[in-house]
Amino acid sequence: MTPFTELTAFAGLDWASDHHDIVVVDAAGTRLESLRFDHTAAAWKSALERLRALGTLAVAIETTHGVAVQQLLDAGFTVYPVVPKAAARYRGRKAPAGVKDDQLDAWSLADALRVDGHGWQPLPPHDALVSELRLLCADEVQFIGQRTALVNQLQAALREYYPAALEAFDDWCAVSAWRFILAFPTPQKLRAAGKRKWEKFLHTNKLWRPQTKDERLEIFARADEFCGSAAATAAKSLQAVCLVKMLLTVEAQLAVYRARIEKLFGDHPQSGLFGSLPGAGAKLAPRLLSLVLHRVEEGVDAAGLQSLAGTAPVTIKSGQITKRKIRHHCDKDLRCTVHLWANESRKKCVWAETYYQSHRAKGQSHACALRCLGQRWLKILAKICRTGERYNEAKHTQNQAKHGSWILTLNPAG
Repeated sequence: MTPFTELTAFAGLDWASDHHDIVVVDAAGTRLESLRFDHTAAAWKSALERLRALGTLAVAIETTHGVAVQQLLDAGFTVYPVVPKAAARYRGRKAPAGVKDDQLDAWSLADALRVDGHGWQPLPPHDALVSELRLLCADEVQFIGQRTALVNQLQAALREYYPAALEAFDDWCAVSAWRFILAFPTPQKLRAAGKRKWEKFLHTNKLWRPQTKDERLEIFARADEFCGSAAATAAKSLQAVCLVKMLLTVEAQLAVYRARIEKLFGDHPQSGLFGSLPGAGAKLAPRLLSLVLHRVEEGVDAAGLQSLAGTAPVTIKSGQITKRKIRHHCDKDLRCTVHLWANESRKKCVWAETYYQSHRAKGQSHACALRCLGQRWLKILAKICRTGERYNEAKHTQNQAKHGSWILTLNPAG
């Protein structure tokens, strides 16, 4: 990675799915090269050779991952990512009238790198294991989103013809609820099956509970008393069965992803550190590792992590007015992961629940209280990443007592 002070040329790359534009300027801002090339192996090879001939240069690009970034890193160039909002501002500086084209975008990135790049953070060479883990976790989240969409469609279909099913089961992300639709796709078939088959289904799917079995059996017995018309039942039962089959397929593929994520996470030397975080668990710990560790290694401090995760508010000062508002511009994947982690930590950590309840008592919303808790957790996470020490609840409590932390004066019951 070439130090910024040693650069002699500055490039901006505007990338697309089928072609790319590159503009290179020197230290005085004079344009040295303007190039458009196709997204093919031969075109990339030719473009990289032309860039090497221009001296020691770095490249600014409006992304942190993907084929274009990997090609540049593999070729040995220093890569500076630019967030989309900042890229739009730099483009506006070059074209105040709002003109936009690919060459203009590439030129504005190149000149911005020349002028402001000394304060930017370059991308480090990608760790193959962490890169794969980050991509797998991102794809897993997308599959979970697809599962949620299918569950919502299934519940909408059941409302039209099978309200008894919705009454009998609360968790429609559970496989047992989907199997119920396959076993008894309509209220009429459920009623006709009889009590013996109902009980067998509940036992087979481990749903036989003394506190719920009688209520469920009573719901099954009157399932056809209030349901959709014959036409609605015929149409929507077919849709419900199709949706359940898709859900089962998605769930099976999620299991494949989770097994692969678990394997990669276990192979990483810092897995124990992230696995020690209360509430992170098998799902969130790998996401946190893939999203946080490389940033700490790049030199991002606790305040930087908090800004990236959107837990730190944006402060606006003008004259005698000071305002704070939620930070919308952040890493959305990290924000979501920290939000989920903060919420789960409440179940495992007394001080986390106390901290959350103290903010709720101030009138803050659930989401706002979790952002505040996430802000505190990120400070702890940044420190243990730097020291390499696993999270220790007893040690953290001792530090709170040593420094007279307010947390000890609160009632954990909220």
